[in-house]
Amino acid sequence: MDPDLSASPAESVTPTDSDPVRKRRVHGMLKLYYGLNEEGKNDQPESLDPCDINGPHFDPEVYLNKLRKECSLTELMDQESCMVKQIRSLDSDMQTLVYENYNKFISATDTIRKMKNDFKKMEDEMDCLSANMAAITEFSARISGTLQDQHTQITKLSGVHTLLRKLQFLFELPARLNKCLELQAYAQAVSSHRRARCVLQQYSHMPSFRGIQDDCHAIMDQLAQQLRQKFRDGGSSAKDLSECVELLLQLDEPAEELCDKFLSHAQSRLEADLLGLEAELREPVSASGPFATVEPATSSATKATVALSDEGPAGSTPSTSSTVLSPTSRTDILEFIDRGCNEFVSSLCLVIASYQELFINRPQEGELASKNIPQMASGKLHSFVDALAARYFALVERRIQEEKGVGDNSLLVRALDRFHRRLQAVSKLLPGSAVPSQGTEIVVRAARERIRQYLSALQSFYLDSLTDVRQALAAPRLSVGGAGVAGSGGLLGAAAAVKDAPPSLPDLLSSLSASILNQIKSVLASVHLFTAKDITFSNKPYFKGEFCSEGVREGLVVSFIKFVCQSSRQFCESAGDRGGTTPPALLLLLSRLCLDYETSTISYILTLTDEQFLVQHHSPVTAVTALCTEAREAAQKLLNHYVKVQGLIISQMLRKSVETRDWVNTIEPRNVRAVMKRVVEDTTSIDVQVGLLYEEGVRKAHSSDSSKRTFSVYSSSRQQARYAPSYTPSAPMDTNLLSNIHKLFSERIDIFSPVEFNKVSVLTGIIKISLKTFLECVRLRTFGRYGLQQIQVDCHYLQMYLWRFVSDENLVHFLLDEIVGSAAHRCLDPAPMEQSVIEVICERG
Repeated sequence: MDPDLSASPAESVTPTDSDPVRKRRVHGMLKLYYGLNEEGKNDQPESLDPCDINGPHFDPEVYLNKLRKECSLTELMDQESCMVKQIRSLDSDMQTLVYENYNKFISATDTIRKMKNDFKKMEDEMDCLSANMAAITEFSARISGTLQDQHTQITKLSGVHTLLRKLQFLFELPARLNKCLELQAYAQAVSSHRRARCVLQQYSHMPSFRGIQDDCHAIMDQLAQQLRQKFRDGGSSAKDLSECVELLLQLDEPAEELCDKFLSHAQSRLEADLLGLEAELREPVSASGPFATVEPATSSATKATVALSDEGPAGSTPSTSSTVLSPTSRTDILEFIDRGCNEFVSSLCLVIASYQELFINRPQEGELASKNIPQMASGKLHSFVDALAARYFALVERRIQEEKGVGDNSLLVRALDRFHRRLQAVSKLLPGSAVPSQGTEIVVRAARERIRQYLSALQSFYLDSLTDVRQALAAPRLSVGGAGVAGSGGLLGAAAAVKDAPPSLPDLLSSLSASILNQIKSVLASVHLFTAKDITFSNKPYFKGEFCSEGVREGLVVSFIKFVCQSSRQFCESAGDRGGTTPPALLLLLSRLCLDYETSTISYILTLTDEQFLVQHHSPVTAVTALCTEAREAAQKLLNHYVKVQGLIISQMLRKSVETRDWVNTIEPRNVRAVMKRVVEDTTSIDVQVGLLYEEGVRKAHSSDSSKRTFSVYSSSRQQARYAPSYTPSAPMDTNLLSNIHKLFSERIDIFSPVEFNKVSVLTGIIKISLKTFLECVRLRTFGRYGLQQIQVDCHYLQMYLWRFVSDENLVHFLLDEIVGSAAHRCLDPAPMEQSVIEVICERG
């Protein structure tokens, strides 16, 4: 052996438990050396080569001879060195394994030695046990042989004893039942009777058993009567009542009759709750009781507008026409719903739970299982609940309908939430019931009705605001009759400086628009309570989508916008020569309001609504463009009507001035008629009024002699040719022919054409109507020389001032030219006044 193999254990390299990698490597080398797999089995095929050093047929001489023949000396030395190293490594690993498992070897040796001793003792005990079992078997056989004759007799006596005990139970049964009846041990009595009932029925032909059966029937009838009375009184606990029903069913009491009695008794208590709610609804409301008011969210301008409508010189109190009043009941809606939920709904849930426990959910055994009691009882319960719930819902709807005021909406929302929340308990107790869905419909209808109330309140507020605006417009104004017209100066300048002058149109418009917008925001904030996160029904799909889209957006906001447009258009339908009783300023203000709605307000309101209520357009909704188109049409119609009304007012003055004067016998004109001055003053006032709300507009370029052009037209060769046939008998051409030829080459004037949204277009439309009326009135009159000259003076005066108001001064020139031409055509002695004289008279006037 190599000297290294005899080294002491301390000198050898021994792996420790902390070096598992080393252990695995050592074991792997050993397995590799012996050709073993992970399971310890030799997985290599057995080699027959004698030169295979790892094979079982290894022959050292053959192996050594082969090496000497095939290898050189150097290779032999290397082979020897390698083999020595492998031997040393294997010896070291084997020594390590021996040291590691030394304790285990010692322990295994001790265990084997101990097992030998224990097995020896166990063998002795097993031999003793076997002897004892043999003795016991022998003793048992001797006992069985001794008692064999008495076994049959003992069995017979045991059967007789059992029968005697049963007979004793039967004979003592009436007394036992009476004792249970006295002690109110109803369950024990029924159990005893059920045990003996079959035997008594089987031997009822025997007199003794027949008597016992009759006594038992009489006692059980009495017991059943007491159970019925206890069930009918209903003062017992739920447990006692359940026991009572179970015992009655065991006594063959009809289940349908028991269901009817239970529901009848419960109905009396529930109807008492309903009568209490109904009595609360019938309570009279004091006429002097409190009132719920809505303080509209108005700006200071709106409050000033309302105050101007009703307050006196001292400025007492503002008008309350914009508030919505509603009397309140003795108890608010939340208290009423709370009482209904705490009394009726809670009692109904208790009745449902008790009924289901007694008749539906109880396990059916024996004869009861064949009667199909749960199905019958469930049908009766649904009918019972539906009938009472319908009465309760009718009372709730009556109370909700009394909520007319649109002040504090939180009470109604909280009441509906509590109502909806408590009904969910019914749906859990009674699946398939229509009560929760009916309650949900009430909540949805209440929300819709609330929206209708808010819409009505907004409409009333809008109409009241228009009334306040009309009153503000009708407030006493400063007299401007003596004011002169200087150039294009306004007649409202002096009035605006007066302390008590009414507010201007821009102030009224901004106040009205702001108050309406603030009121809409206030209403949306109130309605938004229906969609709060803590409201149970707010996130339900059957409520939220329809409420936000069809209710708030379409039913409230869109409907109100349409109402504003429709009610504004109704002001254009008033009859009468002077445009009815609607102030023209109100028409102008409403037209601007509708135009502002079309440009920005409608889009802002609908965007605010969509963002606030997260509206999802599942169903078709009114587009913003459609509402804007409707608002623009209303604004156009109002502005057209304003032009028509103002034109008719001025036309009325001109018509009366023409019809009430004798134009044939009039004196020579020395001044401009007062009505012409009034026409210019009113036109100037309208110009200022329209300019407050609308932009200037586009005008055509004016000529430098616009104020004197009329006179130059009148003195032109065309005008002289028009007059010539009247005072020159030898004129070869007819005057009508010349006039008609002139009209053929003139631009057609549409008198009642739609106006644009600017001041110039509005004034142009008014002046067209006025001058057209003046022209038609002149065509119906006959003039003398001085009458024609007066028309010349009046037309020149109008020309001096009206040209600056219109978009095209040629329009004024043409109409005034037609007026003078028609007057000349209707004149008996057409002698025109000199231009210089006309200018002097107009400048002096």
